[in-house]
Amino acid sequence: MRIGVNLLNFGPGASPDSLAGWTQLAETLGYHFVMISDHVAMTPDVVARYPAPFYDPFVTLAWLARLTRRVELGTTVVILPYRHPLLTARLAANVDQLSGGRFILGVGVGWARQEFAALGLPFERRGAMSDDYLAAIKTAWTSDPASHAGPFVTFRDVRTGPPPVRAPHPPIWVGGASDAALRRAVRFGDAWHPIRIRVPWLRDTGLPRLRQIADKESRPLPALCPRIRLRLTEAPLPDDARVAGEGTLDQVRADLAALAALGAASVLLDTYTDDPETTRHHETAWRMLTTLAEQVVDLPRETLR
Repeated sequence: MRIGVNLLNFGPGASPDSLAGWTQLAETLGYHFVMISDHVAMTPDVVARYPAPFYDPFVTLAWLARLTRRVELGTTVVILPYRHPLLTARLAANVDQLSGGRFILGVGVGWARQEFAALGLPFERRGAMSDDYLAAIKTAWTSDPASHAGPFVTFRDVRTGPPPVRAPHPPIWVGGASDAALRRAVRFGDAWHPIRIRVPWLRDTGLPRLRQIADKESRPLPALCPRIRLRLTEAPLPDDARVAGEGTLDQVRADLAALAALGAASVLLDTYTDDPETTRHHETAWRMLTTLAEQVVDLPRETLR
């Protein structure tokens, strides 16, 4: 099971130095990938949760590609309706080229109604737009010239190079936990990327529903690649009051073992606690990641102790 780190590319403490520090620490400790999030218009609903400054994921990952040699680079998640799919496809392919084939495209439909309004986009149609855009992106990656005719975007004979390094395209991780999101993961994704999950829900509800949808669609089951919150505590937390990744080292170790038993291919660790001030003090999160690497996860062998 591969383990990755969610970088904080937003908040009052975000800077080029902090982004480089996060990434180089993750690579040094042996983590397998790093991922960052996405917003375009910093409207009040966005700022309330993810305050400015907010570094663009594609630009930032292209820059981080130059600072790294091994760690994979991804998005958790690009909000599909915010960019024309030809632009998203080109940006992703460029980062994949510049990183030597290390890019992962995590995608979602978005949640910030005010941001959609600022961008002139129909919030209520964001799911249907995302499906159409994903189909167009995959076409742009695999055809040159590419043509696509959908309900939201149409183009014909568009040159799309350079292509991604990884064939047939970079991995697509689809976020969300609704039935529509699960169908999107089955139809378009290589992996399902739910966030802040509880292990019992994933075992008893999320994965069985994903299997039902995959069977109905006669498609393979996407890989499981969740994002979990990492928050280490001295005393154990009640299981009914915590999400996966919260609690003592023993509790986090048990969560990771449970995810591995459920077949998780990758797990992304998110240290953000919804407090913008914590972005000024990256060392607290870095200590947790170091402790986990040294005492819980045997990263070089990609197995749990």
